[in-house]
Amino acid sequence: MKKTTQRITPFLLLITALFCSVFNAFSASSEYTVIVEAYDWGPAVSKVILGLDKSVKVVDHKDYNVSATRHSSCVEIPATQASGSRSVVFAYVSDQEGKRVAEGNYVTLVLAVAPNLPISSPIFYSQNPKCRGNNWIEYKLSVKDNKSNQVWDKEKKRIVPLMDQFDLSGNYKVDDSITLSYAVYTPQVRASKSPLIIWLHGGGEGGSDPSIAIIGNKVVNYASPEIQSYFGAAYVLAPQCPGAWMHNKKGITTHGKEDDMYNQGLMAMIKNFVRTHPEIDQSRIYVGGCSNGGYMALRLILADPGYFAAGYISALAYQSQYITDQQINSIRNVPIWFVHAKDDGTTIPDKTVVPVYQRLKAAGAKNVHFTFYDHVVDLSGFYGGENYYFNGHWSWIYSHSNHAKLDYDGYPVKIKNKPVTIMEWMAAQKK
Repeated sequence: MKKTTQRITPFLLLITALFCSVFNAFSASSEYTVIVEAYDWGPAVSKVILGLDKSVKVVDHKDYNVSATRHSSCVEIPATQASGSRSVVFAYVSDQEGKRVAEGNYVTLVLAVAPNLPISSPIFYSQNPKCRGNNWIEYKLSVKDNKSNQVWDKEKKRIVPLMDQFDLSGNYKVDDSITLSYAVYTPQVRASKSPLIIWLHGGGEGGSDPSIAIIGNKVVNYASPEIQSYFGAAYVLAPQCPGAWMHNKKGITTHGKEDDMYNQGLMAMIKNFVRTHPEIDQSRIYVGGCSNGGYMALRLILADPGYFAAGYISALAYQSQYITDQQINSIRNVPIWFVHAKDDGTTIPDKTVVPVYQRLKAAGAKNVHFTFYDHVVDLSGFYGGENYYFNGHWSWIYSHSNHAKLDYDGYPVKIKNKPVTIMEWMAAQKK
C-alpha cells in the first residue's frame, strides 16, 4: 500500500500543477479593461479589452456578447437603465492598452454609444441631496466568447483618454469650512511661459471628486492636441466647489442678487496656483464656465476686471438685473465670448446673456462676442445631426468642441480679417 501511494503521488502532483496552470491562465484572462471616453453629452464606456490565452491574428466581433449592470448605493437607478446588453460593433487584435496590432494576446471590442443610451454611461445624475448631481456609479461588464464559452467579468483597469493626463489630487483650503478640490493638466512640452485656461463646472458637477468636474462635460477636450495647438501648450485648471458656485452662505442659490460664498476663496485659490507656478504667463489667463460656472466666471471678472485676459462663458446663469451699470462699465474692455441657446429653459437668455451682452455693447465694448444658437444639436452627425436636439441648456457643448464662430449678428468673428473659432480667438487675447 505504501508503494502504491508513492507511485501515485508524483502523478497527482503533475495533475495538480497542470490544473493550477490552466486555472491561473483562465483566471487571468477573465479580467477586462474598459476604456471610458468623453463625448459631447458626457462619458461612456466605449471599448472593452480582453486578455486571451493564446496569440491571435484575427477576431470576429460576432463571437462576443456583452452585458452591463449599473448600480449606485445612493440612488436607485431605473430598471430600464440599470442593466442591459451592449452592442458590439467591431473587434480587433490589440495590446493591453487597446492599441491595434497585427498579432497579439488581447482583443478590443468597440461598443455602441449614444446620447440616448444610458446603459453605456458610467455616471448617473441624481437628485438625492446626499449625492446630488453627476457621480460615478458601480459599472460592471460581463463578456462571453460564444465559441469557447469563456467569460470575462472582473474589471482590472480603467483607461480614460485625456482625463488620465490630469492630476486629480489638488486641494485648496479656503477656511475651516470650505476646501476646493481641483484638476490640473500640465503641458508636457511648453515655452518658458504658458497660458492658463480655467474652467468652472456647472451645478451638476460639485463635490470633492474633480474627475467629475472634467468628465461630466467634455472639459478634458481643453487638453486635446487641437485646442492645445492654438495656445502653444496651455495649463488647464478645473476647480471644483463642494456644492454649487451660486450658493450663498445659507446654501441657497443666488443668481447675483446677493453674494455667493465661494468667489473670494476661488480667486485666492487661482492666484495661489499662479503664484506657485511661475511658468504661467500672467498676461494670458482665461476664465470660463457653464451655467453655475458661467455665473462664477463673470463674477470673478466683475471682481477683478484687470486680472483675466479673456472670458468664455456658456449658459450664463448670472441675471442681468443684478448687475449695475457701473459694473457693466467696469468690464467693457475685458474680452468675453458668450455662448447660449435660444431654447435654454434653465438659464433663460432674455434674463441673462442677451441683456448682459446688449448692455456691454451699449457701454462701448469692442471685443465682446455672442454666439446664439437656435438649439444644441448633435455635432458628430452620428445621432441625427442638426435634427437631434440636446437639452437647450447644454450650450457648453459648443465651447468644449470649439464650434462657436459666429457673432450675434450671424457673421463670423474675425481677427485681422480672418474668421476664427472661440478657442482661436481666445488664444489671441493678451493683457
